[in-house]
Amino acid sequence: MSLSIPVRNSLFPTLDQLVDDAFFGSPFRSAWSRGGMTAPSVQPMPLDVYATPEQAVILAAVPGLQPESLDITVHQNTVTLTGAVQDVAQSEEAKQATWYLHELWSGKYQRSVTLPFELDANQAQASFESGIVKIVLPKTEQAKPKKIQISQGEAKQAIGAGAAIGAKA
Repeated sequence: MSLSIPVRNSLFPTLDQLVDDAFFGSPFRSAWSRGGMTAPSVQPMPLDVYATPEQAVILAAVPGLQPESLDITVHQNTVTLTGAVQDVAQSEEAKQATWYLHELWSGKYQRSVTLPFELDANQAQASFESGIVKIVLPKTEQAKPKKIQISQGEAKQAIGAGAAIGAKA
C-alpha cells in the first residue's frame, strides 16, 4: 500500500518527461544545439481556429515573440505564421552571467493551417495583445453561404410531376 505513492511520484513524471521529449522536444534541446549536438528545430505554436459564416479567425499563442518578428502569409487558403524568439543568454547583459537555470525556449516558430474554403487575403487583419496574435480573414464571396429562395409555383409542379410518375396510367 505504501508502494503506490513512490511509484506515482517517480513514475508519472518520468513518463510525462519521456512523452514530452519524444513528441514535443526537450526544453534544453536549444541549449544542446548551440553545442553542435543536434540541429536547431522549428517549434510549432498552439492555435485556435474557428469560422463564422463571414470569416475565419486564428488565435496563436506566441510567448516571447515581438510583433515585428512575426510573419503571416496567406497563399490560397493556407495561412502560415513564422517567427523567432531571441535567446536571452545571447544578450549583452547575460554574457557575463553565471547561469543556474535556462529553460525559456528560444528559436524559430512556424505553423501552417489550411482552411476548407477560400480566403480574401487582401482584407485580412492581424492584432497582437499579451502574447496572442489574432488574425481575421474574410471568406471570399464564393465561400460564403448562399440562401436559395424557393418558389411555390415550381414546388407544386415538381410535387405533381413526382406523383404522376408513381401513379398508374
